Amino acid sequence: MAFLQEKLPCFCVLILCMAVLVSSHNRYYTSPSVPRLTDAFPRVPISNGFSKAYGGSNIQVINGSMATLALDKSSGSGLVSVNKYHYGFFSAAIKLPAGLTSGVVVAFYLSNADVFPHNHDEIDIELLGHDKRNDWVIQTNVYANGSVNTGREEKFYLWFDPTQQQHQYSIIWNNHHIVFLVDNIPLREFQHSGSFFPSKPMSVYATIWDASQWATHGGKYPVNYKYAPFRVSFAEMEMSGCISNPTGTVTSCSKNTPSSLDPIEGPEFVKLSNQQISALGWARSKLMFYSYCKDTSRFKVMPPECK
Repeated sequence: MAFLQEKLPCFCVLILCMAVLVSSHNRYYTSPSVPRLTDAFPRVPISNGFSKAYGGSNIQVINGSMATLALDKSSGSGLVSVNKYHYGFFSAAIKLPAGLTSGVVVAFYLSNADVFPHNHDEIDIELLGHDKRNDWVIQTNVYANGSVNTGREEKFYLWFDPTQQQHQYSIIWNNHHIVFLVDNIPLREFQHSGSFFPSKPMSVYATIWDASQWATHGGKYPVNYKYAPFRVSFAEMEMSGCISNPTGTVTSCSKNTPSSLDPIEGPEFVKLSNQQISALGWARSKLMFYSYCKDTSRFKVMPPECK
C-alpha cells in the first residue's frame, strides 16, 4: 500500500490555552490550560477535502471553508472526506443548533463501514441534543472489527454553551491510543492495550441526523420538527495523517525521525503530557456522567481495558 505523508507545520512551540470561566448544566468551571494542538496543523478547505455524503439539498458550503448542515423532516445531511486515513489528527470547529433539540445528533467521526460492512471500525464524537434548551452533551465511542453490539460509550456534560459560537472537537488516532478532545482538553484516552482497537483506514464524516430512538434519555424525547430545520456549522477542518488505500496492507507512514508534531509517532502524540493528564482528570471528575466501564447491567464481565 502506498501512503502519502501530509506535511506538518515546522513550528514546534505550542501556545497554551487560556483558562476561561465557563458554564454548563448549571455549573461554573475554570477550564485548565493545555497545549493547543489544533494550532499545529493546517486547515483543509471543505470544498477540497470533503464531498456530500447525503442530504445534498440541506448542505451549504460557504467560501469553501465552512459548511452548514441541516436536519428537517425530509432528511438529515452529511459530508465525507475525499481521502481515507490510517491514523492521524482530525478536528472540526462546530457550532450546534440552538433551542430544543431532543433526538438530534451531530456527529464528527471516522468510519470504514462503507468498505467493511461486516467488520468495520469507528471512532465517534456524537453531540446529543436535549429536551432542555441548549443543554447538549457529548458521547464518545469506539468500535473495532464490527463490534457494534459492544460499544464503548462515555458521556460528558460540556462546560460551555455550544450553541453560541464554534468550539473545537478533535480526535487523535495512532497505534498508541485514541484521544478525544474538546477545545484541546482531553476528555478520554483509549489506549491500544489489546485486540480491540480500530486498525483499518477510515473516512472522516460530519453529519446531522434524527436519532429519536435513542439519543435523548434513551428515546424518551424524539425530534420535534416544530423547531426544524436544525442547522449546525462545521469549519476549521483539520485532517493530518496517513492518506491510505483501505484495501491494502497497513504499514506506518511516519518518517524515520518524526517531528514532535507528527500525529502518528511524534512525542506530542504518543502519550499525554503531564499537563494533559491533569486536564483529563479534571474533565472526567467534573463532566463525565456515564462510562461503560461502570455499567454492570450491560457487562457482566468488564472489557479488559476497563481493568
